[in-house]
Amino acid sequence: MNNEMKWTLRTIVSGAALLLAVACGKEKEARAELERARTLYESRQYPAARNAIDTLRMRYPKELGVMKEALQLMRLVERGESERNIAYCDSLIPVREKEVETLKAGFVLERDARYEEVGRYVRPEHAVERNIGRSYLRCGVNEQGEIFLASVYSGGAPINHTGLKIEAPDGTYAVTAEIPYDGGANYRFKDDGRTTEVVTYAGDKGLDAIRFVDGVAEGTRLRAVYTGGRAFAIGLTEADCRAIRATLRLAEALTDIDALKKERQKAARKVAYIEEREAKGR
Repeated sequence: MNNEMKWTLRTIVSGAALLLAVACGKEKEARAELERARTLYESRQYPAARNAIDTLRMRYPKELGVMKEALQLMRLVERGESERNIAYCDSLIPVREKEVETLKAGFVLERDARYEEVGRYVRPEHAVERNIGRSYLRCGVNEQGEIFLASVYSGGAPINHTGLKIEAPDGTYAVTAEIPYDGGANYRFKDDGRTTEVVTYAGDKGLDAIRFVDGVAEGTRLRAVYTGGRAFAIGLTEADCRAIRATLRLAEALTDIDALKKERQKAARKVAYIEEREAKGR
Protein backbone atom coordinates (compact mmCIF):
# COMPACT_ATOMS: atom_id res chain seq x y z
CA MET A 1 0.00 0.00 0.00
CA ASN A 2 1.57 3.29 -1.05
CA ASN A 3 1.58 6.46 1.02
CA GLU A 4 -1.28 8.02 -0.93
CA MET A 5 -3.57 5.07 -0.29
CA LYS A 6 -2.62 5.06 3.40
CA TRP A 7 -3.43 8.76 3.64
CA THR A 8 -6.80 8.23 1.98
CA LEU A 9 -7.64 5.35 4.30
CA ARG A 10 -6.67 7.35 7.39
CA THR A 11 -8.83 10.23 6.12
CA ILE A 12 -11.84 7.95 5.68
CA VAL A 13 -11.40 6.36 9.10
CA SER A 14 -10.91 9.74 10.75
CA GLY A 15 -13.98 11.15 9.00
CA ALA A 16 -16.10 8.22 10.06
CA ALA A 17 -14.90 8.53 13.62
CA LEU A 18 -15.68 12.24 13.55
CA LEU A 19 -19.19 11.64 12.21
CA LEU A 20 -19.76 8.98 14.86
CA ALA A 21 -18.58 11.35 17.57
CA VAL A 22 -20.86 14.11 16.27
CA ALA A 23 -23.80 11.70 16.09
CA CYS A 24 -23.17 10.50 19.63
CA GLY A 25 -22.89 14.11 20.77
CA LYS A 26 -26.23 15.01 19.12
CA GLU A 27 -27.96 12.05 20.72
CA LYS A 28 -26.53 12.99 24.11
CA GLU A 29 -27.74 16.57 23.72
CA ALA A 30 -31.19 15.40 22.59
CA ARG A 31 -31.52 13.01 25.51
CA ALA A 32 -30.54 15.77 27.95
CA GLU A 33 -33.31 17.94 26.50
CA LEU A 34 -35.73 15.03 26.81
CA GLU A 35 -34.86 14.58 30.46
CA ARG A 36 -35.38 18.29 31.06
CA ALA A 37 -38.86 18.02 29.51
CA ARG A 38 -39.56 14.94 31.64
CA THR A 39 -38.59 16.82 34.81
CA LEU A 40 -40.98 19.64 33.87
CA TYR A 41 -43.75 17.09 33.28
CA GLU A 42 -43.15 15.39 36.63
CA SER A 43 -43.38 18.77 38.39
CA ARG A 44 -46.69 19.39 36.53
CA GLN A 45 -45.32 22.33 34.56
CA TYR A 46 -47.25 21.17 31.51
CA PRO A 47 -46.98 24.24 29.22
CA ALA A 48 -43.22 24.41 29.85
CA ALA A 49 -42.88 20.66 29.21
CA ARG A 50 -44.83 21.00 25.97
CA ASN A 51 -42.55 23.84 24.81
CA ALA A 52 -39.45 21.83 25.72
CA ILE A 53 -40.67 18.85 23.66
CA ASP A 54 -41.51 21.08 20.69
CA THR A 55 -38.02 22.60 20.84
CA LEU A 56 -36.52 19.10 21.04
CA ARG A 57 -38.41 18.05 17.90
CA MET A 58 -37.17 21.07 15.96
CA ARG A 59 -33.53 20.75 17.01
CA TYR A 60 -33.04 16.98 16.79
CA PRO A 61 -35.51 15.58 14.21
CA LYS A 62 -33.07 12.85 13.13
CA GLU A 63 -32.67 11.35 16.62
CA LEU A 64 -35.43 8.81 16.00
CA GLY A 65 -35.08 6.93 19.27
CA VAL A 66 -35.30 10.12 21.29
CA MET A 67 -38.17 11.37 19.10
CA LYS A 68 -40.17 8.23 19.87
CA GLU A 69 -39.73 8.78 23.60
CA ALA A 70 -40.59 12.46 23.16
CA LEU A 71 -43.88 11.51 21.47
CA GLN A 72 -44.78 9.23 24.37
CA LEU A 73 -43.92 11.98 26.84
CA MET A 74 -46.04 14.50 24.91
CA ARG A 75 -49.05 12.22 25.32
CA LEU A 76 -48.46 12.12 29.06
CA VAL A 77 -48.19 15.91 29.10
CA GLU A 78 -51.42 16.31 27.14
CA ARG A 79 -53.21 13.85 29.40
CA GLY A 80 -51.93 15.53 32.58
CA GLU A 81 -52.91 18.95 31.27
CA SER A 82 -56.38 17.74 30.29
CA GLU A 83 -56.97 16.01 33.63
CA ARG A 84 -55.92 19.17 35.46
CA ASN A 85 -58.34 21.20 33.32
CA ILE A 86 -61.15 18.77 34.17
CA ALA A 87 -60.41 19.09 37.88
CA TYR A 88 -60.31 22.89 37.60
CA CYS A 89 -63.66 23.02 35.79
CA ASP A 90 -65.23 20.57 38.24
CA SER A 91 -64.20 22.79 41.14
CA LEU A 92 -65.34 26.08 39.59
CA ILE A 93 -68.60 25.15 37.85
CA PRO A 94 -70.56 24.56 41.12
CA VAL A 95 -69.28 27.87 42.50
CA ARG A 96 -70.43 29.81 39.44
CA GLU A 97 -73.74 27.92 39.35
CA LYS A 98 -74.39 28.98 42.93
CA GLU A 99 -73.61 32.58 41.99
CA VAL A 100 -76.05 32.35 39.08
CA GLU A 101 -78.84 31.12 41.33
CA THR A 102 -78.24 34.06 43.64
CA LEU A 103 -78.20 36.54 40.75
CA LYS A 104 -81.32 35.06 39.13
CA ALA A 105 -83.30 35.80 42.29
CA GLY A 106 -83.55 39.42 41.13
CA PHE A 107 -84.96 38.51 37.71
CA VAL A 108 -88.08 37.08 36.13
CA LEU A 109 -87.95 34.47 33.36
CA GLU A 110 -89.93 35.27 30.24
CA ARG A 111 -90.66 32.38 27.89
CA ASP A 112 -93.66 31.43 25.80
CA ALA A 113 -93.61 27.64 25.88
CA ARG A 114 -95.69 27.50 22.69
CA TYR A 115 -92.94 28.73 20.38
CA GLU A 116 -89.82 29.53 22.44
CA GLU A 117 -87.25 26.97 23.55
CA VAL A 118 -84.98 29.50 25.24
CA GLY A 119 -86.27 32.05 27.74
CA ARG A 120 -84.97 35.46 28.80
CA TYR A 121 -84.14 36.78 32.25
CA VAL A 122 -85.19 40.41 32.76
CA ARG A 123 -85.47 42.60 35.81
CA PRO A 124 -89.08 42.99 37.04
CA GLU A 125 -89.01 46.72 36.28
CA HIS A 126 -88.26 45.89 32.62
CA ALA A 127 -91.06 43.34 32.21
CA VAL A 128 -93.15 44.14 29.13
CA GLU A 129 -96.47 44.29 30.98
CA ARG A 130 -95.13 46.98 33.34
CA ASN A 131 -93.99 49.27 30.52
CA ILE A 132 -96.84 49.37 28.03
CA GLY A 133 -97.06 52.77 26.35
CA ARG A 134 -93.63 53.86 27.64
CA SER A 135 -90.36 54.62 25.86
CA TYR A 136 -87.51 52.94 27.71
CA LEU A 137 -84.43 50.74 27.42
CA ARG A 138 -84.91 47.07 28.13
CA CYS A 139 -81.98 44.82 28.99
CA GLY A 140 -82.01 41.07 29.46
CA VAL A 141 -80.05 37.85 29.00
CA ASN A 142 -81.25 34.55 27.60
CA GLU A 143 -80.79 31.23 29.37
CA GLN A 144 -77.67 30.53 27.29
CA GLY A 145 -75.93 33.69 28.49
CA GLU A 146 -76.43 35.99 25.47
CA ILE A 147 -77.15 39.52 26.64
CA PHE A 148 -79.30 41.97 24.72
CA LEU A 149 -80.30 45.60 24.89
CA ALA A 150 -83.52 46.88 23.33
CA SER A 151 -84.64 50.44 22.65
CA VAL A 152 -88.42 50.68 22.96
CA TYR A 153 -90.25 53.70 21.58
CA SER A 154 -93.89 54.54 22.13
CA GLY A 155 -95.43 57.70 20.68
CA GLY A 156 -98.01 59.28 18.45
CA ALA A 157 -95.87 59.24 15.32
CA PRO A 158 -93.11 56.87 14.18
CA ILE A 159 -89.45 57.86 14.46
CA ASN A 160 -88.14 54.88 12.45
CA HIS A 161 -85.01 54.50 14.56
CA THR A 162 -82.33 51.88 13.88
CA GLY A 163 -79.75 52.43 16.60
CA LEU A 164 -78.91 53.84 19.99
CA LYS A 165 -76.34 56.20 21.50
CA ILE A 166 -75.72 56.44 25.25
CA GLU A 167 -74.30 59.82 26.31
CA ALA A 168 -72.77 60.98 29.60
CA PRO A 169 -72.64 64.66 30.75
CA ASP A 170 -68.86 64.80 30.16
CA GLY A 171 -69.34 64.14 26.45
CA THR A 172 -68.30 60.48 26.44
CA TYR A 173 -70.63 58.03 24.75
CA ALA A 174 -71.09 54.57 23.31
CA VAL A 175 -73.18 53.38 20.39
CA THR A 176 -74.89 50.18 19.36
CA ALA A 177 -74.78 48.61 15.93
CA GLU A 178 -77.34 49.85 13.41
CA ILE A 179 -80.22 47.41 12.96
CA PRO A 180 -82.16 48.10 9.73
CA TYR A 181 -85.90 47.50 9.79
CA ASP A 182 -86.55 43.80 9.18
CA GLY A 183 -89.72 43.04 11.11
CA GLY A 184 -87.68 40.95 13.57
CA ALA A 185 -84.79 42.51 15.47
CA ASN A 186 -86.27 45.85 14.36
CA TYR A 187 -90.05 45.80 14.28
CA ARG A 188 -92.89 48.35 14.49
CA PHE A 189 -96.63 48.30 14.94
CA LYS A 190 -99.55 50.66 15.51
CA ASP A 191 -102.29 50.21 18.07
CA ASP A 192 -105.02 52.70 18.94
CA GLY A 193 -103.24 55.45 17.07
CA ARG A 194 -99.93 54.93 18.88
CA THR A 195 -96.73 53.67 17.29
CA THR A 196 -94.45 51.21 19.03
CA GLU A 197 -90.93 50.47 17.79
CA VAL A 198 -88.61 47.90 19.31
CA VAL A 199 -85.01 47.51 18.15
CA THR A 200 -83.03 44.70 19.77
CA TYR A 201 -79.23 44.72 19.87
CA ALA A 202 -78.23 41.15 20.72
CA GLY A 203 -74.77 40.10 21.87
CA ASP A 204 -71.94 42.23 20.52
CA LYS A 205 -74.37 44.56 18.75
CA GLY A 206 -75.25 46.22 22.05
CA LEU A 207 -72.39 45.21 24.33
CA ASP A 208 -70.41 48.46 24.06
CA ALA A 209 -73.42 50.47 25.19
CA ILE A 210 -74.13 48.06 28.06
CA ARG A 211 -70.52 48.20 29.26
CA PHE A 212 -70.56 51.97 28.99
CA VAL A 213 -73.50 52.14 31.40
CA ASP A 214 -71.75 49.65 33.68
CA GLY A 215 -68.56 51.71 33.67
CA VAL A 216 -69.90 55.12 34.66
CA ALA A 217 -70.18 56.15 38.30
CA GLU A 218 -73.48 55.56 40.05
CA GLY A 219 -75.68 58.64 39.96
CA THR A 220 -74.37 59.80 36.57
CA ARG A 221 -77.24 61.18 34.50
CA LEU A 222 -77.13 59.30 31.23
CA ARG A 223 -79.08 60.07 28.09
CA ALA A 224 -80.26 57.54 25.50
CA VAL A 225 -80.49 58.96 21.99
CA TYR A 226 -82.45 56.95 19.43
CA THR A 227 -80.57 57.21 16.13
CA GLY A 228 -81.18 56.56 12.44
CA GLY A 229 -84.54 58.31 12.22
CA ARG A 230 -86.37 61.30 13.66
CA ALA A 231 -84.63 62.88 16.66
CA PHE A 232 -85.70 61.38 19.99
CA ALA A 233 -84.03 60.92 23.36
CA ILE A 234 -84.85 59.84 26.92
CA GLY A 235 -83.04 60.09 30.23
CA LEU A 236 -81.99 56.93 32.04
CA THR A 237 -82.96 56.63 35.68
CA GLU A 238 -80.60 55.13 38.24
CA ALA A 239 -83.00 52.17 38.42
CA ASP A 240 -82.51 51.65 34.66
CA CYS A 241 -78.73 51.71 35.10
CA ARG A 242 -78.84 49.28 38.03
CA ALA A 243 -80.94 46.88 35.97
CA ILE A 244 -78.42 47.00 33.10
CA ARG A 245 -75.49 46.42 35.47
CA ALA A 246 -77.23 43.51 37.19
CA THR A 247 -78.06 41.95 33.82
CA LEU A 248 -74.43 42.19 32.73
CA ARG A 249 -73.31 40.39 35.92
CA LEU A 250 -75.78 37.57 35.28
CA ALA A 251 -74.74 37.32 31.62
CA GLU A 252 -71.07 37.09 32.60
CA ALA A 253 -71.76 34.31 35.10
CA LEU A 254 -73.88 32.32 32.62
CA THR A 255 -71.24 32.75 29.92
CA ASP A 256 -68.50 31.58 32.29
CA ILE A 257 -70.43 28.41 33.11
CA ASP A 258 -70.99 27.67 29.43
CA ALA A 259 -67.27 28.20 28.67
CA LEU A 260 -66.20 26.00 31.60
CA LYS A 261 -68.51 23.18 30.51
CA LYS A 262 -67.20 23.35 26.95
CA GLU A 263 -63.61 23.33 28.19
CA ARG A 264 -64.35 20.30 30.36
CA GLN A 265 -65.91 18.44 27.44
CA LYS A 266 -62.89 19.25 25.27
CA ALA A 267 -60.47 18.01 27.93
CA ALA A 268 -62.49 14.84 28.52
CA ARG A 269 -62.49 14.06 24.79
CA LYS A 270 -58.71 14.53 24.73
CA VAL A 271 -58.21 12.09 27.62
CA ALA A 272 -60.49 9.53 25.96
CA TYR A 273 -58.57 9.86 22.67
CA ILE A 274 -55.20 9.35 24.39
CA GLU A 275 -56.50 6.35 26.32
CA GLU A 276 -57.83 4.82 23.09
CA ARG A 277 -54.45 5.23 21.37
CA GLU A 278 -52.66 3.77 24.39
CA ALA A 279 -55.00 0.77 24.36
CA LYS A 280 -54.14 0.19 20.70
CA GLY A 281 -50.43 0.48 21.45
CA ARG A 282 -49.87 3.49 19.22
